[in-house]
Amino acid sequence: MNGEFKGFSQPADDKKFNLYIKNKEIDKIIKEYKKLKKYKKSSFFQIEKLSGQDTQIDKLIEEYGIDPEAIED
Repeated sequence: MNGEFKGFSQPADDKKFNLYIKNKEIDKIIKEYKKLKKYKKSSFFQIEKLSGQDTQIDKLIEEYGIDPEAIED
């Protein structure tokens, strides 16, 4: 991504923060998420994982990384 999204602001920057996202964009994200969840349950994913190949999920993690706050202990 050229203009990487940095969606975090410092608490002292503004008292009020509004973010407007179009419903079409949210629908695209949900559709892609469901597609990846379905792929993760497929036998193709298991074959790639067992053979040591990079899966689509691994490629996304390499590209965007993992948010440490999203991991539950």
